[in-house]
Amino acid sequence: MERLVPSSTLVLVIDVQERLAAAMPKEQMANVERSASILLEAAKLLGAKVIATEQYPQGLGPTIPSLAQKLAALQAPRLPKTTFSACDDEAIARAIAEHDVRNVVVVGMETHVCVFQTVRDLAKKPFEVYVPIDGVASRREDHRETGLVLCERAGAILTTTESIVFDWLKQAGSDEFRAISKLVK
Repeated sequence: MERLVPSSTLVLVIDVQERLAAAMPKEQMANVERSASILLEAAKLLGAKVIATEQYPQGLGPTIPSLAQKLAALQAPRLPKTTFSACDDEAIARAIAEHDVRNVVVVGMETHVCVFQTVRDLAKKPFEVYVPIDGVASRREDHRETGLVLCERAGAILTTTESIVFDWLKQAGSDEFRAISKLVK
């Protein structure tokens, strides 16, 4: 495992959509929103790439407003899909490949379905995949826990949002460090 470098990292936000968010346990949803917000703000400050997916947006609605604003500020695409694995959608697979990154950080929902299947497919490619445990949710805690186990067995590195952003930073004392420190408090 090597240090995460923002310029060679893609943050992939999976299906954090209005109607799906409403079905999540409140604490898990708060964690996902916090994790994704921190990662998006840190990506903006440090130069990581970002893509978001939306599972059947006609039925599940758009990305939640707080994240949609951050994605817009980053000019990050929000790509619709009907496949569970984002990698099975040609447009999303192409967008991931175009970024020419070594590492992919995956956050979103649901852990045991779309997150797991995407992680499994990414791990088969030449990517090192990271899943922050505070950045994923499922409607049931046992499904979330099982999804994390499946992600790890598929080859992902389970971590936390703070571990990722402080790895990106390398050291304290910079303006970026101060900005990110405020985000994680």
